[in-house]
Amino acid sequence: MPVWNLWHGCRKISEGCRNCYVYRIDAGFDRDASQVRKTGDFRLPVKRDRRGAYKVASGETLYTCFSSDFFLDEADEWREDAWQMMRMRHDLNFFIITKRIERFLSCVPSDWGEGWEHVTIGVTCENQAMADRRLRVFDSLPVRHKYIICEPLLGPVDISRWLNRSVESVVAGGESGGEARPCHYDWVLALRDQCRVAGVAFHFKQTGAKFVKDGRLWTIPRRKQHSQAARAGIDLPVRL
Repeated sequence: MPVWNLWHGCRKISEGCRNCYVYRIDAGFDRDASQVRKTGDFRLPVKRDRRGAYKVASGETLYTCFSSDFFLDEADEWREDAWQMMRMRHDLNFFIITKRIERFLSCVPSDWGEGWEHVTIGVTCENQAMADRRLRVFDSLPVRHKYIICEPLLGPVDISRWLNRSVESVVAGGESGGEARPCHYDWVLALRDQCRVAGVAFHFKQTGAKFVKDGRLWTIPRRKQHSQAARAGIDLPVRL
């Protein structure tokens, strides 16, 4: 999948951050993942090849800022340039996931209006506390395409009160890495059932490294975590 990491590095702010994969990867290269810096891909959406064509083809979905948080305050000085590139490339779809949805209104451009059609915002809620805190804010925001991301799923979560017509899909998944905390299949199924009642699409993305099903704890290799989730066959289709 095409990824646009404009800046790299982040600060941990909740339980879902404890075993952050960015910190884990950076540690392997003796880098401090808490230090935020622009990357060489900052201008990726508007880069052109020798023929003058955009390097990122029209119609692509760019998964945006997956090695940081797009609404991180350390990146405030760079964000307007990022919005300008998105404004120029309205032929692309930008997918942004954040744990800092409370900063949204202070960070969007003046012409955001009711939302840009080509920008999707996903909010992470790894447990009930974060669901209650973040989705209360998310529910009232002007965003045309909303996703709820329950990953890493660290406990049972009831998001039924927030599953209205403005939410397009819910994504659930366990935690990866050597220090992963268990993800219980019952938690995943409960989220799927909430989505079914509300008529919202649901995607079980990955089992995580520690997966509990029928009372048994399974250790799932990284290479199989997505495929094992897919084999469960519990996804719900996109709502029409």
